Amino acid sequence: MKKFISSLLILTAAFGMTGCEDFLQVNPKQVLDENLLVKPSDMEGFVTAAYARMTDIPSWDSPFSPWWSGSLRSDDSYKGGGGVWDGGDGWGYMETFVNLTPNGWPIDFPWYVSYQVIQRCNTAIQKMQPISEDDFPVKNSRMGEMLFLRGFTHFRLKEFFKYMPYMDETITGTSADFEAVPNRDKNYPNDQYLWERILKDFKDAESYLPEVQIDKGRITKNAATAMVARTLMFMAYEQDERHQVINVNKERLNEALIYLNKLTEQEGKALDLCSNFGENFMIESDNNTKESIWEIQYSINDNSSTGGKINRSEGLNHPWNWGGFQCCGFHHASYTMGNAFKTGENGLPLFDTYNDDCYGDYIKKADGSDDITLVDAGNKAFFDRYTFDPRFSHTICAPGQPWKYDPYLIFEARGIRNGVEYGYLKSVKELPHPNCDCLLYDGWQFNSMNKRLIRYDEVILWKAEVLIQLDRQDEALPLINKIRQRAANSLENLKTADGSYILNYKCELYKPGVNCTWTKEFAWKAMEWENRLELACEGRRFFDLQRWGTLEKTMNAYFAVERNRFDWMNIARFTAGRDEFFPISQAQMKWAKGNYTQNPGY
Repeated sequence: MKKFISSLLILTAAFGMTGCEDFLQVNPKQVLDENLLVKPSDMEGFVTAAYARMTDIPSWDSPFSPWWSGSLRSDDSYKGGGGVWDGGDGWGYMETFVNLTPNGWPIDFPWYVSYQVIQRCNTAIQKMQPISEDDFPVKNSRMGEMLFLRGFTHFRLKEFFKYMPYMDETITGTSADFEAVPNRDKNYPNDQYLWERILKDFKDAESYLPEVQIDKGRITKNAATAMVARTLMFMAYEQDERHQVINVNKERLNEALIYLNKLTEQEGKALDLCSNFGENFMIESDNNTKESIWEIQYSINDNSSTGGKINRSEGLNHPWNWGGFQCCGFHHASYTMGNAFKTGENGLPLFDTYNDDCYGDYIKKADGSDDITLVDAGNKAFFDRYTFDPRFSHTICAPGQPWKYDPYLIFEARGIRNGVEYGYLKSVKELPHPNCDCLLYDGWQFNSMNKRLIRYDEVILWKAEVLIQLDRQDEALPLINKIRQRAANSLENLKTADGSYILNYKCELYKPGVNCTWTKEFAWKAMEWENRLELACEGRRFFDLQRWGTLEKTMNAYFAVERNRFDWMNIARFTAGRDEFFPISQAQMKWAKGNYTQNPGY
């Protein structure tokens, strides 16, 4: 797939689009006219152009960037950066849920770029339809890939905005034809019709896609199967007009279970967990594990003018001028998130008391200040006090601890840009070792590690969730324990130079009648917690809470604790009926000439 990526450069130029109001035009202006490209040999170019737009987005507010869309908007992480002022008119407002308006700069761009991706998919589908398989033998596969990308992009927009125009290949013509498609069709009573259209794309994609692709990184049948299940799970939690969950549709969940079973039946064959949790977050694992079901492809030094199809969507997250990294210190794990990895004497999470104590308080207690020279003393006082789930050290690096499994590269407090306002717990899953050949600096720091957007571990947890909701919690127990067992075994790389473990690790399985009582209520709590720990700081958390209908309760409880840790949290408040979704960008409202309906509360 890396070779496949290198070919995107020419094609991106050929199929690129310019101008905000022209982004849905079928015929791009000032570039090669696509109407001249009708031969079977031209079709790969259209497909590649759709893939390209997912990777060549020159901005960290990418629609496929998880850290701002689902991490800092949840209790997973803080924005980070130089201070509250840094990106404060966008990310800061997202994180505190105040002052966010339809005019905010990070709101418009994801919408705009997403419809560029969608239009490229639609163009490819339109072009391939009249061509026979005899003339284009990979037609079915490429159709499936485009249907998947279109479905996935609409899916992300749906997570962000709830109501958005669904655009398929039948919409052609002038800009007015696209403007006429409403984001909310008043002929339908709720948003389920949009889910139905997204679901159809994924089901159709599944029917077209092969189980194995010759080019690593291309979308496979399993990715479509996973997204069918994922979509059905979102559909099952039915919402009212104020985004509150009013019903859990068991029929939808039973259908989702059919697709989840298709995946789990492949365990040990096409799909499986890595033996070590940390393998999922190493560049050496790109396209190289059974756990990864779909990952966005990045590259570097591929003879392009930009240095490669580099991951620019998370380019601000590297440490600040430390260890070979240069910029920019965004995305810190929250103290609440760090505390969630604590375990009790029984080796299980401290569900009710985990957040009573704070790492940041120990740094201050070292001398009553936040001087970075005192961080090491605070580290020892805090970390020696507790036992931790090993996933802490795969997710977070605190000063004084080894960086990315290297016992001889010790992270220092000076790599934290603003610990006073954002703490000292650095999110590391999305970041590499600084000695890799995957870093590019052009004013900001980027890396070329792939972004894994669907993994088998989350499929296992999806299945556990569905089973619990279907009152089959006993069947969910071994699935949840499978995830915990892998976590408990993932100690190999978590050692210091003297061979001792970085932290005191203790992670036990759930043992009904021994360390827990496995009721439906407790099983749900355990499943939710495993989701939280397994996917921490990967952008999943906000959308899990959104689906379950627990955002207001969770976020306001989080703010109540965190405002005692950071003054900037004093204004934070989640307003139910508004903050579950973004507003529709005012630029898009204007472009649609009255055909869009704004989300409530904005």
